[in-house]
Amino acid sequence: MSRRMVAALAAGLLVVAACGDDGDETLEVAAVSDEGAATFEYEIPPGAGAALDAGEPLEILPGELTVEVGDTIRIVNDDDRGHNVGPFFVGAGETLTQQFASPGEFVGVCTVHPSGELVLTVEETSA
Repeated sequence: MSRRMVAALAAGLLVVAACGDDGDETLEVAAVSDEGAATFEYEIPPGAGAALDAGEPLEILPGELTVEVGDTIRIVNDDDRGHNVGPFFVGAGETLTQQFASPGEFVGVCTVHPSGELVLTVEETSA
C-alpha cells in the first residue's frame, strides 16, 4: 500500500467488499501507523515471486486466519513484486498495517499460500 493510500485511509475506514457463504458482507479496517506492535505480523521475503514462478509453494500466511475486532495485522513485503493477501494488496517494498474494525468474513486470493486463498474471519471481541 502506498504512503498516499495509507494517509488517505488514516482519515477514515476502508470498507472492503467480502465474499462469503452468507451473501454480501463488508469487512471494515482502519489504517494505523506502521509503528508499534501488531497482533499478527507476516513478512513476504525477497525472492518470493521468483520462487512462485519456479513452482515452489509458499506458505507465508495461514490459509485461514481468525482475528478479533481491534486486532491489527502487519504484512511487510520485502519482495520485488506486489502480492494479494486476501482482501489486501501489498505492493513491492511496502508495508500494510490495518486494524480490524468490524466482524465479518472475507475469502480472497492469496498469492503467498499454496491453496491460493485466504479465509479471513473477524469475530467480535471476546469478553
